[in-house]
Amino acid sequence: MQTEEIFPLVDEIGNVVGKASRKECHSGSKLLHPVVHLQLFNSKGELYLQKRSEKKDIQPGKWDTAVGGHIDYGESVEEALMRESREELGIEGFIPELLFRYIFESEIEREMVNTYRTVFDGKICPDQDEIVKGRYWKITEIENYLGKGIFTPNFENEFRMMKNIL
Repeated sequence: MQTEEIFPLVDEIGNVVGKASRKECHSGSKLLHPVVHLQLFNSKGELYLQKRSEKKDIQPGKWDTAVGGHIDYGESVEEALMRESREELGIEGFIPELLFRYIFESEIEREMVNTYRTVFDGKICPDQDEIVKGRYWKITEIENYLGKGIFTPNFENEFRMMKNIL
């Protein structure tokens, strides 16, 4: 029997101020909860993206950040990043660099996104339950498809922010 996921609730600067279930956080309640994203580049400067499973409750079937996941209550941001990277792509042994934090809001939820980047040329083994497929994209290829409905809105927003600092 699977227990319901519990997420920390945070204030606008990331301090934990409570906790709530996944269902409560994704009900349109606008409870601010933290997540991690990993922008995974290879040594050629290409960006790895995952195509989300049709089973996902948010943005099914769209291309998205290489790794993205919720932080569990009692877990640090860094622990969540490493756990999600292992679970989603089977990768370990990389050195993450924090790029930025921002608040993303949709009609379903409100997240504090902790965005990291790394360069990784090792083997990637996507979790078939979560990810339909994944691949490295040239930056110009991503730019050509922005606004055409194939990427998640969150990825497009984050990609634009990332381009300004890289």
